[in-house]
This record gives sequence, structure tokens and C-alpha cells, in this order.
Amino acid sequence: YKTTPVFKSITLKTDSVAVAKKKETPPARKKKKKTIYLTFDDGPNKGTKNVMNIVEAEQIPVTLFIIGEHVYGSRLQGALYDSVSQNQFFEIANHSYTHAFENRFDKFYSLPDSVIKDFIRCADSLHLTSNIIRTPGRNIWRTDSVSCTDIKTSIAAADSLQDHGFKAIGWDVEWHFNKDQKPVQSVDELLNEIDSAFAKNKTKTTDHLVLLAHDQVYIGSDDSASLHNFIIQLKKKDEYNFETVNKYPGVMP
Repeated sequence: YKTTPVFKSITLKTDSVAVAKKKETPPARKKKKKTIYLTFDDGPNKGTKNVMNIVEAEQIPVTLFIIGEHVYGSRLQGALYDSVSQNQFFEIANHSYTHAFENRFDKFYSLPDSVIKDFIRCADSLHLTSNIIRTPGRNIWRTDSVSCTDIKTSIAAADSLQDHGFKAIGWDVEWHFNKDQKPVQSVDELLNEIDSAFAKNKTKTTDHLVLLAHDQVYIGSDDSASLHNFIIQLKKKDEYNFETVNKYPGVMP
């Protein structure tokens, strides 16, 4: 005959069971509210390599506004352009081909059609896919959210660029340089300008600040050290995001 198997019930002691502790949820990281867009004009030139080394060391995104003519100025400049255009921390944007007929600003902006052709030439020669530009020698804004022209005689050219599909980005704070191409403000003075611009809402868009600097200022070791120190001090404040210009409100759809 078949026997029916007997199963013994087993009582587990509570002290023999490992009780899993509830995993604590880490506190939510405070989102930084303010964003800084570090931008550098006029490259590639002798200072671009130092800018690249500093940005790589600090691993922050920046935007380079490139002059087409400079890329083809020498083998070194061409190699620098190749390096930054392939670097993950750099966004490449259009700063015209001739830099306003090589700094003939009044004539350049009096000819809107020539202005458009100069930017198109830069975009075509460098195979740029972005429509982001900065106008040489003028603080002009033409985005979906900001429209501003510092010198009225440039309005027609600025409007023509916008009609052609370009997004022009100016700046809120500039790191000025003198005739010897040395920085005017100290690092502390520049940091104070940035803090003040945010505190007094003196930026084109609230909580967003575009800083203009120039590659050629950072050729020397002292000046490049100032740039490096400036970026380090900004990061220490732990209240700023760093982004490329294509993330600025109203630039990309």
C-alpha cells in the first residue's frame, strides 16, 4: 500500500532570521539655480592651447567662438581647431570669417548682405552645423527670448542675420584686456562683477550669465594661471552650473 509522506512543520526562531535594514534615501541634492556660460572669442590662436588645457583639467563645458580666417592662418592654428572641435568639453560657434573685414566694424555693419555672407563663409568653410554666432566688436543678441543691439547702426545687420536663421549671443560680463593683451580685472574683481550681476539681476536672462573672454589673453603663464584660478574659484562657490551656449534659454528650439 502507499504511504502518505509526513511533512514536519518547522518554526523558525526570530533571532535566526536576518532582518534587512531599510535602505535610507540619500537627501536630495540641491539643484544649482544659476548658470554660467563661459565663452572665448577669436580663436584659434596662440592662447587657445592654454585655454584647452585648463578646461580639460577642470572638466567644465565652454563655448569657443571661432574666426574662420584664423583656422587657415597657419598649420598650428588648423591643428588647434581640430583638437578643440573633437574635444568633449568644447562647443564650437561662429564668430565670422574675417572678424568684420579685419576690424573694420563701421564698414562691415553698414553692409548687411556682406555680414551674412561672412558668417555663411565661416560656417561653410568649417562645416559648422550650429547656427549660433557672435558678432565681432558688437554686443548683439538675437534669440527667441532676447533681442538687443548695443550700437544702433548695427540693427539692420543684426536683424538680417536673425532673418537668415542665425542666433546671435552677446555677453553679460566681459573680462576686459588692455592694449598689451593683458587682463584688466583681477580674478577677485571679476568674481565680484559676476556675483553682483546675479544679485542685481543685471543679466539678459534671470539666473543666466554669459561671460566673454578672449583666447589671446592667456598666452603667458601668469595670465593663463589667472584664468585657471578664476575657474577654480567659480567652482568653489558651488552655486553655479556651467553650460555651453546651445543650452541658453531661447537658443535651441
